[in-house]
Amino acid sequence: MAASPRPLPARSSLTGPDVGVPFSARHIGPQVEEQAKMLAAIGRASLADLVDEAVPGGIRLQTALALDEGRSEPEVIAELRALAAKNRTMVQMIGLGYAETITPAVIRRNVFENPSWYTAYTPYQPEISQGRLEALLNFQTVISDLTGLPTAGASLLDEGTAVAEAMTLMRRAHPRGAAGADLCLVDADTHPQTLAVLHTRAAPLGITVQLVDVEQPLPDEPFFGLVLSYPGTSGALRPIEGVAAAAHARGALVAVTTDLLALTLLRSPGDAGADVVVGSSQRFGVPLAFGGPHAAFMSVRAGLERNLPGRLVGVSVDAEGQPAYRLALQTREQHIRREKSTSNICTAQVLLAVMAGLYAAYHGPDGLAQIARRTHRHAAVLAAGLRSSGWTVLHDAFFDTVRVAVPGRAAAVMGSAEAAGINLRLVDADTVSISTAETTTVEHLHAVWAAFGTADGSAPVGPPDVETLDAATPDALPESLLRHDSYLTHPVFHAHRSETAMLRYLRLLAGRDYALDRGMIPLGSCTMKLNATTEMEPVSWPEFSGTHPFAPVAQAAGTIELIHQLEDWLVEITGYAAVSLQPNAGSQGEFAGLLAIRAYHASRGETERTVCLIPSSAHGTNAASAVMAGMKVVVVSCDEQGNVDVADLVAKIAEHGPRLAALMVTYPSTHGVFEETIGDLCALVHAAGGQVYVDGANLNALVGLAKPGQFGADVSHLNLHKTFCIPHGGGGPGVGPIGVRAHLAPFLPNHPLVPSAGPSTGVGPVASAPWGSAGILPISWAYIRLMGAAGLREATANYLAVRLAPHFPVLYTGRGGLVAHECIVDLRGITKETGVTVDDVAKRLIDYGFHAPTMSFPVAGTLMIEPTESEDLAELDRFCAAMIAIRAEIDRVAAGEWPVDDNPLRGAPHTAAALLGEWDHPYSRELAAYPVASLRSDKYWAPVRRVDGAYGDRNLVCACPSPEAFAD
Repeated sequence: MAASPRPLPARSSLTGPDVGVPFSARHIGPQVEEQAKMLAAIGRASLADLVDEAVPGGIRLQTALALDEGRSEPEVIAELRALAAKNRTMVQMIGLGYAETITPAVIRRNVFENPSWYTAYTPYQPEISQGRLEALLNFQTVISDLTGLPTAGASLLDEGTAVAEAMTLMRRAHPRGAAGADLCLVDADTHPQTLAVLHTRAAPLGITVQLVDVEQPLPDEPFFGLVLSYPGTSGALRPIEGVAAAAHARGALVAVTTDLLALTLLRSPGDAGADVVVGSSQRFGVPLAFGGPHAAFMSVRAGLERNLPGRLVGVSVDAEGQPAYRLALQTREQHIRREKSTSNICTAQVLLAVMAGLYAAYHGPDGLAQIARRTHRHAAVLAAGLRSSGWTVLHDAFFDTVRVAVPGRAAAVMGSAEAAGINLRLVDADTVSISTAETTTVEHLHAVWAAFGTADGSAPVGPPDVETLDAATPDALPESLLRHDSYLTHPVFHAHRSETAMLRYLRLLAGRDYALDRGMIPLGSCTMKLNATTEMEPVSWPEFSGTHPFAPVAQAAGTIELIHQLEDWLVEITGYAAVSLQPNAGSQGEFAGLLAIRAYHASRGETERTVCLIPSSAHGTNAASAVMAGMKVVVVSCDEQGNVDVADLVAKIAEHGPRLAALMVTYPSTHGVFEETIGDLCALVHAAGGQVYVDGANLNALVGLAKPGQFGADVSHLNLHKTFCIPHGGGGPGVGPIGVRAHLAPFLPNHPLVPSAGPSTGVGPVASAPWGSAGILPISWAYIRLMGAAGLREATANYLAVRLAPHFPVLYTGRGGLVAHECIVDLRGITKETGVTVDDVAKRLIDYGFHAPTMSFPVAGTLMIEPTESEDLAELDRFCAAMIAIRAEIDRVAAGEWPVDDNPLRGAPHTAAALLGEWDHPYSRELAAYPVASLRSDKYWAPVRRVDGAYGDRNLVCACPSPEAFAD
């Protein structure tokens, strides 16, 4: 019997869309028919009805966003190609802490461009994060070994921020009440952008930053800390041991900012007396990217580890006594300590730190030293050639940076070099600086020599033959500063030197982790949505990734155009008057926004306004940022529904009156509800002369529905790594720009090296680079361009709340029993009745093939769930089925079928190895491993059992331990 012919598709029109399926349909998981099922489950006829009921009418937009319709993926790529073509690719020899580098292709393709790495979340669930935790431990080992200090953190945001954190760390460690607690001495030969960030951070804290010539005796007045640069921004390489000893004799601590590659050849700062060492790992295989993202580092001497800001990876053991990695000493982190925190850093630059650590593992200690020697030899020969042409090289000892006196001719030299395709550093009208790098070639040296010509102005005469000059030129590294100890001796830095070995190592580590490429990560407050490949693709294009942050702005015309377009779109989406993209994390956006409020009050002569009101449910960064901005935190209570207690707010406003600076409030609220009183809260604060800071962490629930700049807020930070699709990268990178109303626009961040990066009246830089982590802004640009106004509006979390409510109490809801973008499942009563804890449920979800939701925030003993719009109905139902099955397991514990201390929940997660050998548990191996049938064909196996956090804190190990440490 002949088959019936397939019907022909409907005839299309040449005037219709070029691509049949719009991107929004690819990004938004539930299709139209699935949305209908979800709406039916929650008893709403349409998305419009749902929005009308969930979002208060007083804040809801009545018109669509004034954005273009969504573009197709080929169209967006073409637009980005056109923007990239406007950038001029140059040889970057500017220096200033940024260097060209070669990202090994095996790392670029299998980490930087691999969703297994860039879509992972912060490793708060260590059992499903062992791969990236090991990679971060490698990074910490690199930093510890090269800096010569025993404990290094898992990365900071950038070098300027790291130096600022070192300054405040030294102040905290200074004896209370001792003289000099407000004075920090800083090496005058420090990168200018770092000095600017230091001043921005010091002013609100009452710290005086005083520049000193460290080759002269230190000032007589007491001081708490000394920051040294080794090498300096001029390239000068000076011994630091003597000045460090002098500072210690005065009761001060010493921080050293350094070059990681130089330390493969130079004596370590720790060996020379440093208490803290900071810097950037960018030149370890991480692209320039117009300033970021890059992983900064910090290491400390023994006794200061509990003062480290940010994250610290440590070695612990699991339930079977096997080694396992975790984040250590978490109780010192800001989100737990709130206003008592030591820093507002809650993120890191994990993806970039992983790349830097893997770069070190790929090259090994000998390979790194070879790169360093080659970099230095180019600098030494470059300097020799300039001297032979009559120029004065200002320093005899240097690593990679040559500073040259060119009286009155600096601009001409710069112009000649630029015409040859090379960027140098213009120090002043009489001085030019040149920095070599891993990528420097002999041809580059010839081009630089030609740009300088001869000092006497005669017809340019080429320098001696390079081979001859090289043979005759000694190194510019003093013997007294050379390194003689060994480093990176752990096997990981010797075992993966071939591409095959590295490829398999990367696959091994990725296989131990759970990321969005495996399944849903339903984290409340930390939106984990699709990071589309089209959005990610431009990030590694050389036109975007190869630009130096201090290159002439005209050379980055395409990136600048992209930045301004993104700023305009965010202005339209938020309703604010202006946006700054400089803050390179949400925490830094908070800080920048509060600085703007502080500066605004000061401009009106109201410097007494220093009180910041913060609801008790707020994320810990809010309070930490307020303290950093020089404000006093006053907590406002929340009512039984989790909403801000308006009566308590009124009382606090009355109590503090003219001292009120701001209210910080998250909207939709941290507990996942559109609070009806948001307009009233803003009005109350404004009537008292204060400003309203709306934390934009949950903006995903507002986009296209309401604009914070129009319902009463004065400033917000936005998490581009949540709402606007920059991936979390295992805990970073992020971008936290701020939007402000017109009266705060003069107080946005600016930058002394690039005046166009902000207003002249700005508060100073909060990041090292003018536009922060500009290298990843194409991701958010592409997301908005692809989605268009209509696509940005569609999302809901109410389906999960309705599905789970019969099995678990949903803690907070708004009008009509609806939630906003997330819901909180309350396990406290279940724990009290059965002994099954929130940890038990979270770890059991691993056995079901899921990352756990956010645990115990904002309420202890709860799970906060946010599905995001990019998860389809099948995945949402799979998660609901897992939670419902877990509830049935809890009921069996409650019924006495399983003891509280021996059941599938308490035993979770179950590894494959745990199923071997004898089995003396009251539940079966099959139930442990395959609680639902679908797992038999596709299961994620946790590589370790439940990790013992307390053991890891009692036995702190934060670098690669010797293999013997794990011997039985």
